[in-house]
Amino acid sequence: MGRPDPEEGQLPAPVKPPDGGWGWIVLLGCFVITGFSYAFPKAVSVYFKELMKDFHVGYSDTAWISSIMLAMLYGTGPVCSIMVNQFGCRPVMLIGGLLASAGMILASFTTNIIELYLTAGVLTGLGMALNFQPSLIMLGTYFDKRRPLANGLAAAGSPVFLSSLSPLGQVLLEKFGWRGGFLIMGGLLLNCCTCGAVMRPLDMGMKRKMGKAQDKYEAKEMLPIGGKSEEGISTTDGTKKGKKAKKKPKKGKKLLDFSIFSNRGFIIYTISKFILVLGLFVPPILLVNYAKDTGVPDTEAAFLLSIIGFIDIFARPACGMVAGLKWVRPHVAYLFSFSMLFNGLTDICSARASNYTGLVIFCVFFGISYGMVGALQFEVLMAIVGSQKFSSAIGLVLLIEAFAVLIGPPSAGRLVDALKNYEVIFYLAGSEVVLSALFLGVASYCCLNRGKKEPPPENNPTAGAGSDTEEAESDVQEAEEHSSDNHQPAHSTDSAVVVASEEANHVAEEQRGEGGGCPAGDGEVLARDGCNADQMVERDSF
Repeated sequence: MGRPDPEEGQLPAPVKPPDGGWGWIVLLGCFVITGFSYAFPKAVSVYFKELMKDFHVGYSDTAWISSIMLAMLYGTGPVCSIMVNQFGCRPVMLIGGLLASAGMILASFTTNIIELYLTAGVLTGLGMALNFQPSLIMLGTYFDKRRPLANGLAAAGSPVFLSSLSPLGQVLLEKFGWRGGFLIMGGLLLNCCTCGAVMRPLDMGMKRKMGKAQDKYEAKEMLPIGGKSEEGISTTDGTKKGKKAKKKPKKGKKLLDFSIFSNRGFIIYTISKFILVLGLFVPPILLVNYAKDTGVPDTEAAFLLSIIGFIDIFARPACGMVAGLKWVRPHVAYLFSFSMLFNGLTDICSARASNYTGLVIFCVFFGISYGMVGALQFEVLMAIVGSQKFSSAIGLVLLIEAFAVLIGPPSAGRLVDALKNYEVIFYLAGSEVVLSALFLGVASYCCLNRGKKEPPPENNPTAGAGSDTEEAESDVQEAEEHSSDNHQPAHSTDSAVVVASEEANHVAEEQRGEGGGCPAGDGEVLARDGCNADQMVERDSF
């Protein structure tokens, strides 16, 4: 018989990520969004000297523009999560692209530094935040087996755009001034709307392809071959419309799911990321001034950042490929811990570098380790919470990271002003990164050992157990209500329910015989008398 129709009260079939196809277009859009989100606040710094002359302010005053952009990118995470859960990714990204572009266009007409804070800082930062987070959610929706590689390729947008936007900004500044440069930059940010437009919901696309074909197939199977087939198709459509009218509304989706804090793996990840961000961004921020203080010429000192960016471009996709290997992916949390340890030890070992050659060696190793961290950070989070809860998880994580961003680099700058010694700062930053790596590795190992004593977790890392269980139970209840209300159901529907129940119970009996306890699966289909939500194992480990 035909596949059970979700709209007729049956359990909806899970939509598997295609790991390709339109997903590559989504990956390209995510690459562009990631590049704008991380590189744009740094690329704007080329206009700071002109802004200081026109508005008669200091460097610290103009530097607040980039700081506000980053604060909006990180601090508005929960707001983005709520909007995505309420309206979906594509509408939110379209609005974000318009806001980001409008902020830079309005900034080109400002007359004081406060107006720049509100336009280029708040408005553009909010727009980029509304693009960045949904793009990562869509990437996790379209990729599963190739998700580590996809995350690595998308993360490579940051160094690529940084190496291109900064020279472009300098050219625009020389030819059109800072106002013309801001105006053109605002036009470039409209590309975020294009990227948002290609973020097609995966389940919607699959339903459109299979809906009509499935209806005709079921009608032809139920009726004898002859002139009544067309009549049967129309009768089936009418029956579905009547059932849609009787169907009760589903339970609304949570705008922000705080239940992820009951996941031990998420707690471990959040704490380690907070400690990591305290020291991760300090070395690249202070590197140029550190090189100048050791006697390196200005042009050569600025070239050090280009070395980091160039290495970073290749390190992120390469690390994504390694993380996608069969024998590496189950232990991706330890690879992430190793990358943080590598980065922290690089900071500590470079603290005594006193010549240009030593600084170049530091930049090479820092670029490799920094790229590894950038490629793995969101892949690990997706593996912990699953795609169903990722929208809420990333919003809360970014909010917590916002406090670390506001604490780490400013505190390092104040210590430099007080101690006049960069060596201590590099030791401190490296120690914080090493501490985060050790915490993640040790805590993950203890959590995994504890999890081995419990029934095995779900096989599919991209599905959230709690939300899928609730949804499946609600669908079972709806199916029973429809079967009791409808006195003349179609023969194919009844037989499909019986077959589905017998198969689910048969699988459950086999797994009980093997000592498996609850049937392990994707959390999408549950036996009627099998495991309930309380028996499902939460994804507490990596």
